Amino acid sequence: MNKPAKVTGTASGTEAPSDLPQDFETALAQLEELVAKMESGVLPLEESLVAYRRGVALTRVCQERLAQAEQQISVLEAGLLRPFDVSDRQAE
Repeated sequence: MNKPAKVTGTASGTEAPSDLPQDFETALAQLEELVAKMESGVLPLEESLVAYRRGVALTRVCQERLAQAEQQISVLEAGLLRPFDVSDRQAE
């Protein structure tokens, strides 16, 4: 019988920032892998709880990176994306 993969985490369930990926793509990939393990039903209860806590932390990383990207897009749109007005060009 195959032993389930060990889910890493601290005893308190809190993740140190260094334990979490800081980029969106890696955090999302790890979250998807974690969800697949949890949905398979092979994790014991305690490991499922640790996995759940890590999943919450990974979700927060993803949400923060998306919020940062949205903010950068808003800044770019405010400064660069304006309607093109022919009369403005002719006045110069």
